[in-house]
Amino acid sequence: MGQEILVSTRKGLFTLAKTRKKWAVSKGDFIGDNVTLTLHDRRDDTTYAALNHGHFGVKLHRKTNGGAWEELAAPAYPAKPEGLVDLDGWGKPVNWTTQMIWTLEPGSDGELWCGTMPGGLFRSRDRGGSWDMIHSLWDMPERNKWLGGGADIPGIHSICVDPRSPKTIRVAVSCGGVWTSHDGGETWACKAQGMRFDHTPADVADDPGTQDPHMMVQCQGSPDRLWVQHHCGIYISRDASESWQEVKNVPPSSFGFGVVVHPKEPDTAWFVPGIKDEKRIPVDGKLVVTRTRDGGKTFDVLSKGLPQEHAYDLVLRHALAIDETGDRLAFGSTTGGVWVSEDQGESWQNVTYSLPPVYAVRFA
Repeated sequence: MGQEILVSTRKGLFTLAKTRKKWAVSKGDFIGDNVTLTLHDRRDDTTYAALNHGHFGVKLHRKTNGGAWEELAAPAYPAKPEGLVDLDGWGKPVNWTTQMIWTLEPGSDGELWCGTMPGGLFRSRDRGGSWDMIHSLWDMPERNKWLGGGADIPGIHSICVDPRSPKTIRVAVSCGGVWTSHDGGETWACKAQGMRFDHTPADVADDPGTQDPHMMVQCQGSPDRLWVQHHCGIYISRDASESWQEVKNVPPSSFGFGVVVHPKEPDTAWFVPGIKDEKRIPVDGKLVVTRTRDGGKTFDVLSKGLPQEHAYDLVLRHALAIDETGDRLAFGSTTGGVWVSEDQGESWQNVTYSLPPVYAVRFA
């Protein structure tokens, strides 16, 4: 597909292409429809698009390079057993229906993994043709501690398939912590020890099963290193999620939604900071990207090419992306702006200011 970036928005899927050193919007698909996420699977050059039609439900589409979009069966929850009392951590009844496809990630041998709201994990072994719920995660009693964050219901937004062994899968849940399986999803263990959620009573703030990771990523070249942008700060794991340490003294803020890590340099990661909770805007109206090259000891505040006054751009968790070289980054905002960097964030080119609100950005 060459140099392309897929931008999922509230009103369509847009493709950015690079010609003569300049990025531009080249085409659009599903115009007017709510596209929540896309994935380009390099294994077979197939692209997947998740849509949310509101009253008409969640849809999933697929196309091969040069082909047309075809609709697939979206991951579906089983019928709720009659008489089952199933409440989330807020004490609210859990709705056993797919309310959003929140993440898609490739596994092994044609596998796809899918995380959804209200907290179900699904696997496909036929390129999205059919889906099986991972009942071992959904049926465990610990799920009833999971809380809804900003979306009011729990959801799985991050899936990390370990490049050393596809049977090792880690998922991050808002708000339910980090869960790890070493046997392909047969059994799970909560691995959010060291995180702290300071919006709960002090005696449960350290509970790993109710943490609110906003996004989790794993370094492909050094898989023991993982990063999490948490609601209450930035966390790093150097031991394959067995423990987490908070990264402190992050300018201008440690709050945000997205994080990406360099594919070969585990100490190098990028974030888009903001003011948390009621505000959720850039600090002082200045849109910046922060980067650490030393595992969080120090940070560079990168602003060249980004608006430095009256900027109210919110960058969601899947709207910050890095390519396989580690040199090119892209992000989009809820105000419809998209920026690309070719030099690890040192400088940024604005591609457009006029797209619908951006939900996700991915390199193809």
